[in-house]
Order: sequence, then C-alpha cells, then structure tokens
Amino acid sequence: MPAGRRRVAALAWAAASGVASQTGLAADYSFDLSEIEPKAYELGGFVEAKAEHLRLRSDAALFPLTFAGETPRRTLDRGTVGLELAGRYRRDIFTAYGRISASLASDAYRTDRTGAVLEAGVRASPAEGLSFDLGKQVQRWGKGYAWNPVAFFERPKDPNDPQLSREGFVMASADWVKSLPGPLAAVGFTPVLVPANSGVNSDFGAPGHWNPGAKLYLLYADTDIDLAWAAKGSRPQRIGFDFSRNFGSQLEVHGEWARALDVTRREIGAGGAVTTRRAHADSWLLGARYLTANDVTWIAEIYRNGGGYDDAQLGAFYELLESAFGPAGTPALQAQARALAASGYARSQPGRHYAYLRASAKDPFDWLYLTPALTVIANLDDRSWQVTPEIVYTGWQNVEFRARAILLRGGAGSDFGERPPAHRLEFLVRLYF
Repeated sequence: MPAGRRRVAALAWAAASGVASQTGLAADYSFDLSEIEPKAYELGGFVEAKAEHLRLRSDAALFPLTFAGETPRRTLDRGTVGLELAGRYRRDIFTAYGRISASLASDAYRTDRTGAVLEAGVRASPAEGLSFDLGKQVQRWGKGYAWNPVAFFERPKDPNDPQLSREGFVMASADWVKSLPGPLAAVGFTPVLVPANSGVNSDFGAPGHWNPGAKLYLLYADTDIDLAWAAKGSRPQRIGFDFSRNFGSQLEVHGEWARALDVTRREIGAGGAVTTRRAHADSWLLGARYLTANDVTWIAEIYRNGGGYDDAQLGAFYELLESAFGPAGTPALQAQARALAASGYARSQPGRHYAYLRASAKDPFDWLYLTPALTVIANLDDRSWQVTPEIVYTGWQNVEFRARAILLRGGAGSDFGERPPAHRLEFLVRLYF
C-alpha cells in the first residue's frame, strides 16, 4: 500500500477506535484494511433472454431486402438469448480490459449465432491525467443522446436503444487532461490512430490508410466543449465540435456540428436515373435534457443528417425497390437496388431531418422500482414516425425486466412506412452478475 494511503487508513482506524471506545463497543468492532484496497481485477456482465412478436408488412418496399428470398408472412415470433461479459485487471500503471458478447436468435425464417469482441486492450497510465491505450476501443465522442454527428471513430448508436453496447475499432489512442485556474478550468487532448486493411478494421472504410484523428477538450465558463478532427483516408476528412452546458440542476443543453469534406454519394432521381455527386455534408444536432420536480426526465433532440436523403429521394428509392422485386423485376435492376441500399439508402436512419423525444418517470405514484417511458422518433421530411412505450422493473436485486412496443406509422413511400414491421412487441429479462 502506498505511504499516503497507509496514512489515510491509519487515521480512519484511529478515528473508528476512538468512537467505538467512547460508546463501549470497542470489543465488538473490527476493521479490515484489505476492504479499502482496490481490487486488482473486476469481472461482471449479464445474461438475458428476449421474446419478440412482429407484425409484418409484406408489401413494404424494404421487405425483399430485410427478408431476402423468404416467403411473406403476417407475423413473426423470435426468441433470443444473449451474454455480455466484461473484465479488467490492474497491475502497477497497466490495465488490461475486455468486453465480449454472444447471442443466439431463432425465428421461423432463420437461426443466427453471433459473437463479437466489443473491446479488448491495454492501458498505461504513467502519470495523473495521462494514459495510453492500444487495442479495440469505443471512443464515445459527442454529447447527443440518440445521435452523435462528431462520433468519427465509432459505429452509430441505435436510437431505439442508445445505451446498447457497441463494438469498437482497433486503434491506438492517448488521453491527457489538466486542470487550470480561471475561466478555462480544464483542457484535454485525445489523439487516435485507426489503421484499416483487409485484416484490421476492414469495415471502417477503404483499406490501406492509418486514419489519424484528434479531439481537443475544453471546460470554459462551466461549458464542456470538444473540437474534433479526422484526416482523409478510409473515410472523407471530417471536422466538428460539440458542447454541453448545465443551467442549474434541472436543465442541460447540448449540441454537435460536423462536416464531412468532399463526400461522394449516389442519388436516384424521380425518373430512376442514378447520379454520383460530390459535396460537403453538414450534420448537426441540438438537444436538451430536463428533470422535473417529480423525477420525470425529458430528452428532446433535433438532428440533421448531412449524409441522409430527403423525402423525394427516399420515395424514388422505394419505387425502384418495388419495380426491382415486383413481377417485372430483372436481376440487373435488383442488383442496382441492392447497391443503392448498401450505399446508404437502407441504413437504419436514412432520412435528412429527425426529431427525438423521450419522457421517463422514476417510481411514479410511489410505484417503487418501476420506470415507465415513452419515446417518439419522427422523420420531419415525410412525417412518418415511430412511438415506443415501455416499462422497466428492477425490484429484484441484479435483475431487470423490460417490456416495450415499437409502433411504426407512415404513408406509402415514407421512411417508417416502408419498413417491414408494422409493430414489434418485446419482453426482456436481464440478470446482472
């Protein structure tokens, strides 16, 4: 035990002994110094089981892509079991850490087995406020809750479940932070290096690049500010910033802005003609979090997706899908549709403008351990939307129950209207250890 920690422990022991002797309980008091020693290792995680019931729209434009080659059906029941395990081991200035996940999902269409190393690396902390990391990491840049335009070196969040663990990329990084006097209370710097080739980070982008980047952190006048940059390489060059500011104990306001320089993307016009365009893509987010006096948390965000498509462009893509996979469809037209889908049209949030609103209440009406919530995500261009009511119960130690319904609505040719499920019902049980 370091000398400073021994002195703190000795003072705690002396104070405890004095109080015990004054109350006549000294003979019954015990104090174990090992209880305040930090553990060299940590191990934890969870196992979960999830049941889903989906009401399908076989006439949705995205059905042939989502369930390629499958016979249309009205309903689909799916069962999933999963595991996530995380560990950490510390020795001197070094820390080894890792997080893995595995799942087995089965429904009438298919059985999927997945496994992934989400994080795995080594950290060296030679001095206070300084660390170096090497391995698979999740950087978590940005201040947004549902989206993060400045998350240059991360896989995107799922707005339906933003807290869900994500897989990182293999990289080298460092973190340096220093406190200062005056209005500029702290400054930090995080450089990263994300190599991409056929064997490492093959899904990050074009291979054969080192992909350096950096983030500068400032705490100025009680406002958190990040300036972010990613060099041109596997992806276009990107610059951006974010901020977060608390106004009292109840209101927090945050925002992000990012620009991807000279982005190439394919677009389909109303007549079906496909063109390639190069331009800068600006994305931004503005949001707020508000906690009411009766413990209701409101989160609201407006998001502009610079790489997304407006309602006319999405409508033209959905028309192409209906033609390609309809009775008169040809293999060439289907290949073109699949290529456009892979270029960005079929990602989870393909639109240009979105709104997010979530309200969650802790122990409402004195119903202990219950947290009901309601989440709405809307495409502001075509006015399609989804609403998710849910309830979480945590009354048993280390056990979580969650039930929710995801209801999608929208007209023909709209973002949420052309997704295969009309609604999805979920029930999840998670056991932490």
